[in-house]
Amino acid sequence: MGGSVKDVQSKAELDNLIRTGAPVILHFWASWCAASKHMDQVFSHLSTDFPHANFFRVEAEEQPEISEAYSVSAVPFFVFCKDGKTFDTLEGADPSSLANKVAKVAGSINPGDAASPASLGLAAGPTILETVKEMAKENGSPKETIQVQPGLSDALKKRLQQLINSQPVMLFIKGSPEEPRCGFSRKVVEILNKEKVKFGSFDILSDNEVREGLKKFSNWPTYPQLYCKGELLGGCDIVIAMHEGGELKDVFKDHGIDTKMEEKVTESGISKGGISESTGLSTILTARLESLINSSPVMLFMKGKPDEPKCGFSRKVVEILWQENVPFQSFDILADEEVRQGLKVYSNWSSYPQLYIKGELIGGSDIVLEMQKGGELKKVLLEKGIVSEATIEDRLKKLVASSEVMLFMKGTPDAPRCGFSSKVVDALRAEGVSFGSFDILSDEEVRQALKVFSNWPTFPQLYYKGELIGGCDIVMELRNNGELKSTLSE
Repeated sequence: MGGSVKDVQSKAELDNLIRTGAPVILHFWASWCAASKHMDQVFSHLSTDFPHANFFRVEAEEQPEISEAYSVSAVPFFVFCKDGKTFDTLEGADPSSLANKVAKVAGSINPGDAASPASLGLAAGPTILETVKEMAKENGSPKETIQVQPGLSDALKKRLQQLINSQPVMLFIKGSPEEPRCGFSRKVVEILNKEKVKFGSFDILSDNEVREGLKKFSNWPTYPQLYCKGELLGGCDIVIAMHEGGELKDVFKDHGIDTKMEEKVTESGISKGGISESTGLSTILTARLESLINSSPVMLFMKGKPDEPKCGFSRKVVEILWQENVPFQSFDILADEEVRQGLKVYSNWSSYPQLYIKGELIGGSDIVLEMQKGGELKKVLLEKGIVSEATIEDRLKKLVASSEVMLFMKGTPDAPRCGFSSKVVDALRAEGVSFGSFDILSDEEVRQALKVFSNWPTFPQLYYKGELIGGCDIVMELRNNGELKSTLSE
């Protein structure tokens, strides 16, 4: 193929090519993901530098069978195949790592050797370096992410204050007012439009330095954040409460904020002929969508069903909801084309899954995953009364007892993230033992608390009927002595 990137047309076509043993590199992407677009540029240039390898682009949501086969649950995601099997994978936007891994599969670099991006070829080198610089500006460098500074530099404080003061009403949100990237940001935008207030905005997803710095600067851990004349009003819940109580209008009035923007929507929002002017959908379909969204306090529109997801993104959100012990209902958008297409327009959200809490759009898999990692999802679920506060000890007891044989590990059984976890999974499967698992990398609270709870400082940890069996060494010793299966079936 050489020097070009092709779009995968079918799984059969891909399987046939991989079986030839030739180097194959796959880029799983999504049109809504900015990081995918960044990485696709690097991917294209690498295809020029390594003409003997086969570079394929896979739209993850449009090729669920292929995404399922490679356990894709987030984008960008890369798979490296060689000699008829998967050689390596890479999740996330890391141009330098992508270049290194491509070189090891398709080039002359030996495994273990460090590969400088600039050494990988005339086309790829400069492009990768430029993309690394660009993404470092947007997201912060890896070193900055790991080495969190205890305070804010004077330069950053000055920049944040300038941003806050750049408009009389300033909103820091995920996405833009035209395309909010979370339901809370969308709600605040809608309220400001209803209040007929002119406002400026900043997309905190575009600048990690601002995103993390503003949390400390304002002493407010979540987004959106709304400011008026340099003063923090609050986040989504506070803005909603102020709007509903009439206080928001008074605040704007007291600060001399103009609230005489032109009305863009008719009084009722509905025009003649039963068509919503705000969305262009029929009133019948609009009513149906609203009924579905509000049919459960937590409603997930997904591809497939919770027990049989039809795409990795839907599976990821289901797993997160299960991990958080959230009761929810779901709707399979593959079973109803009218709902599938109509909901995209209604929500102004172009992809699936879509998660709603108390009728409010939270977002898709990337937003939900990010909220879980940052603790925001638990906070929202508590505030909305979906789940009740429980001690970490109560939670650990439930997790430990959630399966007769329960493994706390790094990664998942199909994709372990450490050699010790992989060994225990292999041992259990070799003995034909059914087991549940929990990825301790997905929840820092569980990861640290379980060490104290079990008085066992490392992972993996294997439990049987709520009792700790031990870690990798003990499991391997039991297996070698022929005692593993009997121990887990007493």
